[in-house]
Amino acid sequence: MTTDIDPVELATVACTVEDGVAWVSFNRADKRNCMSPRLNRQMMRVLDDLEFRSDVGVLVLTGEGTAWSAGMDLKEYFRETEAQGLQGTRGAQRESYGWWRRLRWYQKPTIAMVNGWCFGGAYGPLFACDLAFAAEDAQFGLSEINWGILPGGGAAKIATEMTSFRNAMYHAMMGENIDGRTAVEWGFVNEALPLDKLKARVAEVADVLKKKNPVALKATKDAIRRVREMTYDNAEDYLIRAQEAANSYDNDGRKEGIKQFIDDKTYKPGLGAYDLSKQKG
Repeated sequence: MTTDIDPVELATVACTVEDGVAWVSFNRADKRNCMSPRLNRQMMRVLDDLEFRSDVGVLVLTGEGTAWSAGMDLKEYFRETEAQGLQGTRGAQRESYGWWRRLRWYQKPTIAMVNGWCFGGAYGPLFACDLAFAAEDAQFGLSEINWGILPGGGAAKIATEMTSFRNAMYHAMMGENIDGRTAVEWGFVNEALPLDKLKARVAEVADVLKKKNPVALKATKDAIRRVREMTYDNAEDYLIRAQEAANSYDNDGRKEGIKQFIDDKTYKPGLGAYDLSKQKG
């Protein structure tokens, strides 16, 4: 990774790779991990570095300290970039939306581990991650209405994607927070757990994902995101083509899975994944 960058910028994101899992953290704990232009630039560099590394099978996005991310940095992201005029504003938007978009279509499976506050702009990376787990006491909020703007940057769209119309409308108009337990009920996250059990559960899920066929995982991730906005007929056609494309790239994987089930009788698809170590490279 490039080292001729401001050390303060480099330090906005922390990352460790352990046993095939990249633990990536928003690292501005003193600012409740709010996203600044510097953090957004560094996050893109980290994603670039990890995406095709052979020692990384799953990426987990979490936050240092007591917050996941409190959204956009009001001073650095809004006030300071707006002072540069439209060019500054558009530049900051490209940097933030860019890495969220990159994360939505990431090569590896991704998990949001929401350990604390998750507000406003943080809904971008929350939605971008494939799975999400939260601490029961984590706080989720669209607070934009409370300081006089609408939930932009995709936040309003994300709210309506993840929850019902009435929930999204109440959430955006009232500016009230919900906790991790309610976030499960509303569909923002998969599960909520006590904070001291959160990382162990995420590690458990990551371990399951690591054992899946990576080509099939990527195709599956993309399929779920794409078909949500399609008619049934268009989705059916897309999925046929997507499966054919995946087979053309990794047909040995599909054949090995079928062989281990039908011929070897060494596993059952409904109870786990086939043994990747026996697949031809």
